[in-house]
Amino acid sequence: MSKIMVGYARVSTEEQDLTAQRDALASLGVEPERVYVDHGFTGRNKNRAGLHEALAACRAGDTFVVTKLDRLARSVRDAHEIADGLARREIRLSIGGSVHDPTDPMGKLLFNVLAMIAEFEADLISMRTREGMKVAKANGRLRGKQPKLTVKQETHLLELHDAGKHTMTALPVLECVSGPCLPGLGDE
Repeated sequence: MSKIMVGYARVSTEEQDLTAQRDALASLGVEPERVYVDHGFTGRNKNRAGLHEALAACRAGDTFVVTKLDRLARSVRDAHEIADGLARREIRLSIGGSVHDPTDPMGKLLFNVLAMIAEFEADLISMRTREGMKVAKANGRLRGKQPKLTVKQETHLLELHDAGKHTMTALPVLECVSGPCLPGLGDE
């Protein structure tokens, strides 16, 4: 039976840094080559390649290590699914250095409380984001994704299409985004 420690770290955006989580995992005894990571994924996203690789790297007797439960899952259901899957495979789950024991009533209580807090935090973040977007929209600051074409470029392309000179698929729209490509379309 192997006895290795497999670590998992996650950040929600590409701009965030994993250094603190990597350092914490190293201080918990996880070798750097055994740390699997995900960039730009929320804890609610189940399709995380790093998580799948980390779980696949674990064998019976190993310990799966995360710095905090919210790095692993952001809902009570997902946290339980992952923890139960690990327990079925006889893999221990270490959260910040404390090994979760699914058979211990106090361990179960603590795990449930941590999972509820992680889900609550995710819900608060989502609510604040929606509120912020609503305020920004009301103040005219939230306009969504900016168009790739200028008004002049778009008008010209529509004129070409309406005149029957080109079909929509034949119009070289993508080339126009990076520079002049159609007659009459200069740099704006």
